[in-house]
Amino acid sequence: MNGIDWKRKLASRKFWALLAALGTALMAAGGAGESVTLQVTGVIGAVGACVAYILAEGYADGSGGNDSKDE
Repeated sequence: MNGIDWKRKLASRKFWALLAALGTALMAAGGAGESVTLQVTGVIGAVGACVAYILAEGYADGSGGNDSKDE
């Protein structure tokens, strides 16, 4: 069994949606108010979008020089 591919996992929108849902559920169970829950969910979504963008740009920059075409 191979290890977890963390780059792919962190770039996954499904993973960040899972974290937002988990955070929301835990805060609801803990009695947090709606505004706090909304703020934390927004922060999780924003961080997830930034991480996915950074990883995607790093991948694009890293593989950009490998496409050599004969002219």
